[in-house]
Amino acid sequence: MLSVKEQYLNSIPNLISNLKLRNKMEVPKIVKVSINMGLGKLTDAGKDSKLIGEASFELTQIAGQKAVVTKAKKSEAGFKLREGAPIGARVTLRGKRMYEFLSKLLNLALPRVRDFRGISKKSFDKNGNYNLGIEDILVFPEVDPTTSTKNKGMNITIVTTAKNDEEGVVLLSALGFPFKK
Repeated sequence: MLSVKEQYLNSIPNLISNLKLRNKMEVPKIVKVSINMGLGKLTDAGKDSKLIGEASFELTQIAGQKAVVTKAKKSEAGFKLREGAPIGARVTLRGKRMYEFLSKLLNLALPRVRDFRGISKKSFDKNGNYNLGIEDILVFPEVDPTTSTKNKGMNITIVTTAKNDEEGVVLLSALGFPFKK
């Protein structure tokens, strides 16, 4: 089975012809993958620091890179949130770790999602970047279900150099992303 990077390198000639590009430097590519785990609702406004630590550890295990704890930028009385309170964790992947994570996502995690029928093409922004939400991180093999106390989800943002959504769809399809028909 080819890795995501090998698939990308092999698909460059097809991308040039499908997108009607002049040379291989114009071919869109993935720049970075940002993974965010917001726990605002689960932590009851940051009172449960154990849950924040657990989420940070699990995100580190999944990404293969140390996660950073995110803090609230300002106080919000409606959410019982104070400025500086920990509310989640995030990690940004580039290079080799990014391709390893995408391979793990496509080959291990997404096939383990219950009733999976593909990912939506509507989750692109207007610049060719893709957002994917995962409701339960237990689909990743690194997360131990016996030690995880609450169901946690995550948001995965794939940042590309595509100029528009159509180029983004062609790029991610060439990499093996299972879009709905």
